[in-house]
Amino acid sequence: QVQLVESGGGLVQAGGSLRLSCAASGRTFSSYSMAWFRQAAGKEREFLAAISGRGVTTNYANFVKGRFTISRSNAENTVYLQMNSLKAEDTAVYYCAARRGAFDPYGMDYWGKGILVTVSS
Repeated sequence: QVQLVESGGGLVQAGGSLRLSCAASGRTFSSYSMAWFRQAAGKEREFLAAISGRGVTTNYANFVKGRFTISRSNAENTVYLQMNSLKAEDTAVYYCAARRGAFDPYGMDYWGKGILVTVSS
């Protein structure tokens, strides 16, 4: 069982930056690919970014490329999402997720409870 806890959300002005963190429990963090998703009010959850267990491979949704960066620290059991040039439409609840082995956006095994990011225009 892996527990995921997101932090770092809040209110930011358009054009600003935030860094989300997701702390994972357990001793085999490097065995899990990690990802960030978000869900805006009234919309479906969407994939943002993923990173392989050792941090060698990353994947991004096209609409965040160049603005968001995913990274991880296996020593600290933490995955990060650096978000720059934020827009009002980035307002959503952001979730981190984990999957043992290779990343599969439709097969994530564990989810955090989510954290709200609000971007004011």
